[in-house]
Amino acid sequence: MFEGLKKARQRARDRASVRTVRNACRMLMSERGTANSVKFAAQVIEQYEALSGEAHAEFVTMLAEEFSPDPQRVLEQAHRYAETRSAESLVELFNEVEPPRQELLRRINRAPRGAATLLRIRTELLRDLKQHPELAAVEADFHHLLSSWYDPGFLKLACVDWHSPAHLLEQIIHHEAVHAIRDWGDLRRRLQPDRRCFTFLHPILPEDLLIFVEVALVNAMPDAIAPLIDGDNVDLHPERARCAVFYSISNCQPGLRGVSLGNFLIKQVCETLKTEFPRLTRFCTLSPMPGFASWLRRGSPVDAKRLPKGAEARVNQARNLLHEAFGDPLQVPELAALEAAEKPVREALLRLGGAYLLITQYREAESDPVASFHLGNGARIERLNYLANRSTRGLRESCGLMVNYVYDLPAIERCHENFVAGKVEAAREVLRLV
Repeated sequence: MFEGLKKARQRARDRASVRTVRNACRMLMSERGTANSVKFAAQVIEQYEALSGEAHAEFVTMLAEEFSPDPQRVLEQAHRYAETRSAESLVELFNEVEPPRQELLRRINRAPRGAATLLRIRTELLRDLKQHPELAAVEADFHHLLSSWYDPGFLKLACVDWHSPAHLLEQIIHHEAVHAIRDWGDLRRRLQPDRRCFTFLHPILPEDLLIFVEVALVNAMPDAIAPLIDGDNVDLHPERARCAVFYSISNCQPGLRGVSLGNFLIKQVCETLKTEFPRLTRFCTLSPMPGFASWLRRGSPVDAKRLPKGAEARVNQARNLLHEAFGDPLQVPELAALEAAEKPVREALLRLGGAYLLITQYREAESDPVASFHLGNGARIERLNYLANRSTRGLRESCGLMVNYVYDLPAIERCHENFVAGKVEAAREVLRLV
């Protein structure tokens, strides 16, 4: 009973706090707020930051209910435009259709900490969206505005090195999402002369990384991740390198999810590296396959139309062979079992990995996000690598497999267009494997 009363009091406090923020938002949108937008926006930010976690969803609900377009006025203006077809009535229709909360968000963005606050609000909104689908229109407004404000044309490409400010280096350690950085010594290795780390910065958030990519300058396309992230041998002559390997890309701002940054980052980095190192002839990745092991366990059927002729039978044979080798139902093999596997078992695992990648875009919710990212950016599947990632995470997610995607600069646009049209670009070696 006491706990119930405590929760009731907290809900009452939350409602009162949201009313306070709502009144501040109304003031910000008033004529007086227009003239003093920075001042009133700062009040909105301060009051939002004082909300409890439970009240954040109520705040976004308030945005949906209080600052949406007036349906009647939209309908009237739509009829007026349909009758007149005039430019003036079309502009008026645009004005009626645009939710007032978009202007509210613009005004909040002008205040100190405004941009960071909006990213935080969207992070929490994305977290709650499945439970509150009625907030989809608010999310659409955030995505629309953030896609404009964080357009790559406004971003600065920067190279982070060991002499960069400490707060930037700390963000690299904190946000590394693919291959965890153990300590400062590990970070220093990744910033040696034969490595590069590029990031996007925005003028409004100059102290915050938006996204970064780690690059290794080597002589040949790698087939294992350990030498890239654990190696002690530093090549002091990176100008001799022939291959640039993108081995990790990490988003630093969850509030920018769905805003295209990574594709532009990789393309700009390719051009920058090509200028700095004219001998580079290949730009590739060594990428994880994070959904492969769970796809294997589910035994999802493959779409034969998306695979080379005869591949469906070979894929089913490969599955049967894996069940015989590692048990039925299929479990993720341990490292020792994968090391001891005979050649036919290894080939079966690689064949299934190739099939998994070739059909990735057709699995919708099951699609591999890494594959969709690189293939959508215009890369092609070049090679699969057995036991390329022996880490616990690599074994759990992909049975140790990793894949090389290649960015062939003259062919990037063609590969991108083919992917959009439904064709996954892959090297002959991959197609023969499957």
